[in-house]
Amino acid sequence: MPTASALSERVPVSAVAALGITQIIGYGTLYYSFSILAPDMAATLDWPSEWVFGVLSAALLAGGLTAPWLGVLIDRVGAGRVMTSGSAAAAIALVACAYAPGKASYVAALIAIEVAANFVQYGAAFALLVQLRPQVASRSITYLTLIAGFASTIFWPITTALHAALSWQNVYLVFAVLNMAVCVPVHAWLSRGAAARRAMASTAAPRVEGILPPARRRLGFGLMVTGFSLMSLVGSAMLVHMVPLLSGLGLGGTATLVGTLFGPSQVGSRLINMIFGKGLPALWLALIAAVLIPAGVLVLLVSAPSVAGAMLFAIIFGMGNGLLSIASGTLPLQLFGSDGYGKLQGRMMAARLILSALAPFVLAFGMATIGITPSLSITAALGGLAIVAFLLIAAAR
Repeated sequence: MPTASALSERVPVSAVAALGITQIIGYGTLYYSFSILAPDMAATLDWPSEWVFGVLSAALLAGGLTAPWLGVLIDRVGAGRVMTSGSAAAAIALVACAYAPGKASYVAALIAIEVAANFVQYGAAFALLVQLRPQVASRSITYLTLIAGFASTIFWPITTALHAALSWQNVYLVFAVLNMAVCVPVHAWLSRGAAARRAMASTAAPRVEGILPPARRRLGFGLMVTGFSLMSLVGSAMLVHMVPLLSGLGLGGTATLVGTLFGPSQVGSRLINMIFGKGLPALWLALIAAVLIPAGVLVLLVSAPSVAGAMLFAIIFGMGNGLLSIASGTLPLQLFGSDGYGKLQGRMMAARLILSALAPFVLAFGMATIGITPSLSITAALGGLAIVAFLLIAAAR
């Protein structure tokens, strides 16, 4: 439940709105645009498209390996400074990728892009909100994810329109300008506010205390990371293979429809939570997300080839992923408090990113060897284990 001091503080609306803009740009330019530009990249490099996506997985894996170090850096120098340098690094990496003279330099630049993405996306942004106003950080995170949820809705058509007139290299140059001209100054401005708050924290500013007893924090952290990582594994595997999965289940023509429902469902679940779930503990939010994600997979599995079933899958699965983004920011704060929040996020991001990078390959191998239906069943079962992890955290309290 929120404390009296939390209720007396207001959400930093201007900071949340500004971060919302940079999150849309960060996710839009560094992640969502890739699937649209990848075929042209593959043609330029004379590679099969699968190889280009394989390089992206390797880049995501590299980003996951650097996440623990990044979390420590966020606690040490402040999330605002990290995000400022990250936006500049992202712009430079986009330029380097656009001008890459060969395959090796392209791979190196893409790895640099995804490592820089960790500096500017949710993990760092959540930490910045905690450092700005820890007592209202949970509400701030909810509002931020609602705004940033429109990243794919905005940048898929923007990228498509730009790519109709420009090569993928020139599109990346446009995106580099966005990161340097918009994100760098916004993050620098937010960094000053966070630095002032950090200076106050040693004397006057209240902190958020975690609810887990010290003796059970190691166990609680392990269970939390396991739960979030399993959900990320299911989400990454399903989203990357959405079209072949639907085709294999006799639903190939509904891929576009599923895509149009997924994004609004994410935003819708966040909006519902913002309006009706203000007093809902983060642990219950994580548990609801853990139920919805495998439930969506099961709906697709038992209803195929029903178009209505595919639509219901998109709605349930999208709502679960929407709540997952909120819970991944608010649950560590509720369980462990605001001290060392950046380090906790970094360690959690590492596990999630590594599994997210490996999941598409594992599911592809499963579909090729044992078939789509058994692979989906195993995927849903793995997602269901996240429910057990969060129930065990509740018991550990």
